[in-house]
Amino acid sequence: MPSERLQKPVLVLNASYEPINVCAARRALVLVLKGVASAEEVSVTAIHSARNSVRLPSVIRLLEYRRIPRQTRALSRKNILLRDRYTCQYCHRAMASGELTLDHVIPRSRAGESAWENLVACCHFCNNRKGSRTPEEAGMKLLRQPRPFSMHTSRHLMRMLGNGEVQWRKYLFY
Repeated sequence: MPSERLQKPVLVLNASYEPINVCAARRALVLVLKGVASAEEVSVTAIHSARNSVRLPSVIRLLEYRRIPRQTRALSRKNILLRDRYTCQYCHRAMASGELTLDHVIPRSRAGESAWENLVACCHFCNNRKGSRTPEEAGMKLLRQPRPFSMHTSRHLMRMLGNGEVQWRKYLFY
């Protein structure tokens, strides 16, 4: 149970209050205790030691401004599923990670690359139905054209993660 609390997402703000990332509560707590960040909002959840009780932060702000380089993300299954919101891009059904595969829009058998612009989240049924054809040949339509991860995608994901977090709203919805 305590380890679950330490995995809870925490919104990270730059010194300018600009949202820049989401991290686990454990990492946020370490940054606050080291004096690198301050807790702007705290959750009702606390962790206890023999002598202290500390409420876990839900929003932290870095004390020094960090220049954030143009955001790029590693091409990985996890990041493709995040970008596509764990939704099959052909049948539009949201599913658990284990129920999804990655599909090459232009099949590898036709020199399709493993790139942001050619990979989409896809359920097993749709992936088998499409086979080694293009979506057009299989009579299937993509929900949206695959694109690389961008600052816009990152902000959108932070908003989605923060949808249930009332304390995040004033930092994300402007």
